[in-house]
Amino acid sequence: MTDAVITAGPGEETEAEEAERAIDEKAYGFWIYLMSDAIIFALLLATFVVMSHNTADGPGGHTLFRLPRTFAQTMLLLASSTTFGFASVAIAAGQRWRTLAWLSVTFLLGLGFVAMEISEFYGMAVAGAGPWRSGFLSAFFTLVGTYGTHVSVGLVWIVLLGCEVALRGLNPFVASRLCRLGLFWHFLDIVWISIFSVVYLPGIL
Repeated sequence: MTDAVITAGPGEETEAEEAERAIDEKAYGFWIYLMSDAIIFALLLATFVVMSHNTADGPGGHTLFRLPRTFAQTMLLLASSTTFGFASVAIAAGQRWRTLAWLSVTFLLGLGFVAMEISEFYGMAVAGAGPWRSGFLSAFFTLVGTYGTHVSVGLVWIVLLGCEVALRGLNPFVASRLCRLGLFWHFLDIVWISIFSVVYLPGIL
C-alpha cells in the first residue's frame, strides 16, 4: 500500500494567482475611486462654507436645522456602520444567512436615513426654502443631496449583493465585492460626520 500525494498542477496555481491578482487590482481601483469621491465632497464642503452667509435675507441654518432630526440621522448612520461591521465578521466566518441578516438591518437603517433626508428637503421646499432661494440653500441642497444620492446607491448595492450572496454563497469574488461595499459604506459615515460638523452644527449652535 502506497501513500498518494495530491498536488495542484501548474495550471491550477496560475488560475488561483490570476484570481487573487484580479481581486487585488479591483480593490486598488476602488481605493482610487474613494479618493476621487473624497475630493468631490471636499470641494462641495468648501463651496458651502463660502456660500454659508449668502442667505439673500432668507432663512439660515439657525431657522431651518433641527438638532433632534440631525441627531437621529447621525445615529441611524452610525448604527448602520456597526451592523455592517457585524456583517463583515459573518462574511469572514463564511456564514451566509447571518451575513444576509446583518445586511438587511444595514439596509433598513440606511433607508431610514434617506427617508428622513427626503422629508427634510420636502419640508424646506414647502416652506419656501428651496435651492432657488439663496446661495446658501443652493450649496446646502447640492452637498446634502449628493450625499443622499451616494447613500441611495449604497442601498441598491446592498440589495444586489444580498441577492448574489443568497444565490451564489460567499465565494472569494462575492466576499471581495462585499469588502468594497463595506469600504464605501464606512466612507459615507466619515463624510457625514464632516457634513454634520461643517453644515449642521454651526447652524444649530
